[in-house]
Amino acid sequence: MDTILGPLYIAVSWIIVQFHSFYSLIFDRDSGAAWGLSIVSLVVLIRICLIPLFVKQIKSTRNMQALQPKMKAIQERYKSDKQRQSEEMMKLYKETGTNPLSSCLPILAQSPFFISLYQVLNHIAQNKVVGVIDQPLLESAQKAHIFGAPLAAKFMDSAEKIQSLGASVVDVRVVTIIMIVLMSASQFYTQRQLMTKNVDLTVKTPFMQQQKMLMYVFPIMFAVFGINFPVGVLVYWLTTNVWTMGQQMFVIRRNPTPGSKAFAERQERLRAAGKIVEDPAEIAAKQAVEEARQNRQQPKRQTKSKRQTGGAPAGGAQNRTRAGSASGGTDAGQGAAKKQSLEKKDAQDGKEKGGASGSRTAKSGQRKGQQRPKHPSKK
Repeated sequence: MDTILGPLYIAVSWIIVQFHSFYSLIFDRDSGAAWGLSIVSLVVLIRICLIPLFVKQIKSTRNMQALQPKMKAIQERYKSDKQRQSEEMMKLYKETGTNPLSSCLPILAQSPFFISLYQVLNHIAQNKVVGVIDQPLLESAQKAHIFGAPLAAKFMDSAEKIQSLGASVVDVRVVTIIMIVLMSASQFYTQRQLMTKNVDLTVKTPFMQQQKMLMYVFPIMFAVFGINFPVGVLVYWLTTNVWTMGQQMFVIRRNPTPGSKAFAERQERLRAAGKIVEDPAEIAAKQAVEEARQNRQQPKRQTKSKRQTGGAPAGGAQNRTRAGSASGGTDAGQGAAKKQSLEKKDAQDGKEKGGASGSRTAKSGQRKGQQRPKHPSKK
């Protein structure tokens, strides 16, 4: 490993020494500030050089998101033929100019520098000269502490080794735990920011599930491997995570993915600034939709007893009962009046009939009471 990465050891150590010479004009040359800022400056320099790869990574990630429906269709169509499926995938990548490995380029490009810095700090912990760091610089780096923790100390180091570097076990472990937590939290927030703001939520693809899984896997990986990193490497990785988070926030705000939440927020900002002029018909349609949404009333939740009775509210039932009783009373009153009128009519008819029959009876009585005189001869 030392033979293969030997040139990188020299390059990384030379960059750190140059920054250390500059910061020694401001801070003590043996202080943790001078050496810690040298590592931070190394990260910033590397990330500036990787900006073109980062831009390419963003474009590749967007293209992969846009291609997910087509990729899923190819997988469903050639489910039983893996070779044909791979050929169609490569054809799709070639037609759209997408490289699946582009999203990993920044991490792959950083890996040699990360390994080289790890080995340089490891040599410092073992009191070995490495690259352009000679013996005086080696002694100065061993004296440098960040919040009481030496640059070359690790969480898993023994008490004897930590004491040989002029520090205590408690200081080293407290500082490393805090840095590991910050490193994992920054990685989680960066990935979550990408998932919640810069992803087209209208398209559900396996790519989104993959990104969601990485959002939880990466912080756990940093927490597990972080206990074996020297403090200087933790400074390096925490700095690169913070840089990635800030760079991603800038890109999401200025150039978000179409269809994402960040894209809608950017459109609103441009619209408020008067940089986007919409068609009046579209504005009227949006206002009509918003008013309809606000005026729409949700049905009230009913209890089990109300659902069993047909969903009619108690008030309505009482009103109907009252209305029914009122109408029933009215009908009863009308029936009574009608009955009284019928009785009156029957009484009148009875009187008329009684008068007629009386008159007839009287006439018949008169006829019966008036007897004809007998003939004189019949006496």
